[in-house]
Amino acid sequence: MKVPMLDLSEQYQGMKTEVLQALDEVMSSSRFILGDNVKKLEEDIATYSHVNHGIGCGNGSDAIHIALQASGVGPGDEVITTTFTFFATGGAIVRAGATPVFVDIDPVTFNIDPEKVKEAITPKTKAIIPVHLYGQMADMEAISEIAKKHKLIVIEDAAQAIGAKSKGKTVGELGTAATYSFFPTKNLGAYGDGGMIVTNDDEIAEQCRVIRVHGSKPKYYHHVLGYNSRLDEIQAAVLNVKFPHLDTWSELRREKAANYTKLLHEAVGDKIVTPVEVEGNYHVFHQYTIKVPNRDELQAYLKEQGVATMVYYPLPLHVQPVFKELGFKEGDLPVAEKIANEALSLPMFPELKLEQQEYVVSKIAEFFNK
Repeated sequence: MKVPMLDLSEQYQGMKTEVLQALDEVMSSSRFILGDNVKKLEEDIATYSHVNHGIGCGNGSDAIHIALQASGVGPGDEVITTTFTFFATGGAIVRAGATPVFVDIDPVTFNIDPEKVKEAITPKTKAIIPVHLYGQMADMEAISEIAKKHKLIVIEDAAQAIGAKSKGKTVGELGTAATYSFFPTKNLGAYGDGGMIVTNDDEIAEQCRVIRVHGSKPKYYHHVLGYNSRLDEIQAAVLNVKFPHLDTWSELRREKAANYTKLLHEAVGDKIVTPVEVEGNYHVFHQYTIKVPNRDELQAYLKEQGVATMVYYPLPLHVQPVFKELGFKEGDLPVAEKIANEALSLPMFPELKLEQQEYVVSKIAEFFNK
């Protein structure tokens, strides 16, 4: 059996007629930039996030960058974030002119450790970017308290966590702003790049709208240095078709995660560590990530057996070559460095079949029994 990491073909077949109709309507309208589809998606995602504003942009990376700039973060400022995340989180901070300050993670959730955030605060600290990794919200209650005490901006990197909740609050409610990615592999994925910023702050929202169109308002009058980063009308049309299915897909992901956990505990016991959903959290399982000491050997074996897996992420940001000037070295953030050598994400998507999961788990058990 071949089990892919992600398979979007069945999802597309189920909504092919709607998608093609939506695309035809865009083509027929001849309005391709910031049209009605973008406006509708912005309004729907903002409502879904329990905030007043949604600002579509070119991708999730730009969303973080624009949110930082719109919040007044720039040269001379420090931004605290997790070292265990995709490069875009750190890259956006540098692109905004600020300095990333990487801190360690919680060994259970792999999300940013609020205690480490406290230790990293200096007079130059301007903002915190918690990343809701793999679909589970970071400890926003603790982070919000820290931010309030020190008067800091909080930008939630929710690229992997649209629809996630914590203690009844959803992504976007507890930060200054939150950012989403609509990259095709995301829980709500477009058929190309796309991103969005959501916020309750009227001034930040307006700045985001200006920055995404070269910093112009009105057109051809430029007061800030902006960028060309608009959510494409065609991608918004696709996302408008897919968005009503998001909650159902989240529930299916949670069902698949529960299946994995049950099967793995029965098959291999404590030889691996399965994901933990923090009490009060609603995890949307963008990834189902196990922790296993001999990760590389297991991954190689599963590949031989036709099972695709991914390592998110093999090298924490603080030891990436591009950030060497920050002065970090191996051993500085030990929890993240250890997790980077043990984390393995298994196939996860709403249409994943039980027999596929059983096959994956049987091959994991086979590996340990050899």
